[in-house]
Amino acid sequence: MHVTHLSLADFRSYARVEVPLDPGVSVFVGANGQGKTNLVEAVGYLATLGSHRVSSDAPLVRIGADRAVIRAAVRQGERQQLVELELNPGKANRARVNRSSQVRPRDVLGIIRTVLFAPEDLALVKGDPGERRRFLDELITARSPRMAGVRSDYDRVLKQRNTLLKTAAMARRHGGRSLDLSTLDVWDQHLAHTGAELLAQRLDLVATLQPLAVKAYEQLAPGGGPVALEYRGPVGDVAVTAGREELAERLLGALAEVRRQEIERGVTLVGPHRDDLGLMLGQMPAKGYASHGESWSYALALRLASYDLLRSEGNEPVLVLDDVFAELDGRRRERLAELVAPGEQVLVTAAVDDDVPGVLAGRRYAVAEGAVEPV
Repeated sequence: MHVTHLSLADFRSYARVEVPLDPGVSVFVGANGQGKTNLVEAVGYLATLGSHRVSSDAPLVRIGADRAVIRAAVRQGERQQLVELELNPGKANRARVNRSSQVRPRDVLGIIRTVLFAPEDLALVKGDPGERRRFLDELITARSPRMAGVRSDYDRVLKQRNTLLKTAAMARRHGGRSLDLSTLDVWDQHLAHTGAELLAQRLDLVATLQPLAVKAYEQLAPGGGPVALEYRGPVGDVAVTAGREELAERLLGALAEVRRQEIERGVTLVGPHRDDLGLMLGQMPAKGYASHGESWSYALALRLASYDLLRSEGNEPVLVLDDVFAELDGRRRERLAELVAPGEQVLVTAAVDDDVPGVLAGRRYAVAEGAVEPV
């Protein structure tokens, strides 16, 4: 699978730009602030319905414009599709596939799949649990686009349950009458049901990703490691073969254990939204113990493992390397380039062409002042 054409209107710094793309390596070179990352960010948005740089859509719309449009032609084998997203901050986004407007934005998930390498990846190792949960959930959705709906349902139930808990906590603090919390049992059931589905997918993913991450780390840092991935949460020790019903029962039990604290604090204290992915390096957690170089190798190994997993499932993703080579030492730079060079489509951004290893020879584009020109 590869993108054959990218079109942007009022997206970030671009009033309008058209970029034809070929299979193989494409390198976008330009000084910082010229818009090269905006191009690959747009491709990533079509794949995930989100940006790797910001958490909301508003910064993606060019200043002075009301909306932004991302459009891409995608080829998989003999099949070609045209996918389009219209970003409307403060309103519902719109989607079109092959000119049809009868689709929801999440219906475009799976048409384009990407694996992104970026300077922000270091947060996978050194950052908060939310970074690692996002990594897992985006990869889950790439494998099975229907999980976008499950994630949305879980977030909706969690919001409703937290609202009830917050109201009860405020009433308790201000000496009011205790609220009827009988509906909390209903929300517990909903949370356990949707949470079990999400948890089952995460547990399966971690087990599948483990050997791939070990292999990738060894390729990047021969003789280092070993590395191990551990899912951490109240039911994280359940076997990956556990069924949804068993996981739901375990979640209900965990909720029952902390209900008193939840009512006091006004927030849901257990569930997939609080879990973490433990990253071990040898006998120690990578966070806090790994060196800067080891942390980079670990983050890159997670991305390479993701790529190997998606490729093995039959639809090779677009590889995006966003200004990552400038962050790496010479050895890791060359090793990463060798590992990704055979990809069906590799999109690279760099401030300086010399930062890109020679093995990634391919089409070059100069990016400056809102223009993207082949070199």
